[in-house]
Amino acid sequence: MAIKKKTALKKKKKPAKKKAVKKSPAKKAAKKKKAVKPKKTKSTPVKKTAKRKTAKASAKKAKKSSMSHREKKMQGIKTNLLAQKNGLLREAVEALNLLPGEINFPDMGDQATAEADRDFMLRLRDRERMLLKKIDEAIDKIDTSTYGICEECGNEIGIKRLEARPVTNLCIDCKTQQEEQERIIEGG
Repeated sequence: MAIKKKTALKKKKKPAKKKAVKKSPAKKAAKKKKAVKPKKTKSTPVKKTAKRKTAKASAKKAKKSSMSHREKKMQGIKTNLLAQKNGLLREAVEALNLLPGEINFPDMGDQATAEADRDFMLRLRDRERMLLKKIDEAIDKIDTSTYGICEECGNEIGIKRLEARPVTNLCIDCKTQQEEQERIIEGG
């Protein structure tokens, strides 16, 4: 009798849990389709300007969807180039505002250090100016669809190279040959 009481107590302690019934994926998909169906409404007259805007927007979408993978990458590179250009211009304005004029220090060492720092900043700005010129040229080439073509051999430059060095105008093979020739000239 003691055994029956223990089993009865165990049954009372553990209430029966209801099992969750999982719905099949087909039923879930059917429910989603029912929820997505648009309701029918009366159409309202659309103005001609709205139709034109819609036509232009759909033409742009069609153009974007018809772009090749390479063209999409080119547009991404153009976006990055524009952002880099804006950043360089912003930094240049800040640097020119902070660049000191001629400062006379009583100590000759301090004077020399200040002049060396100023010359270094000016050299950096000159290099950034040349980079801005190359960025503008690359953006122009993207707009005229001549971007990504090697100026030396006429072959397409690889996308990975363009992403790594977007202002390049030589493919990797031509650039390697150019660097080898420069090494020979410098060493010779």
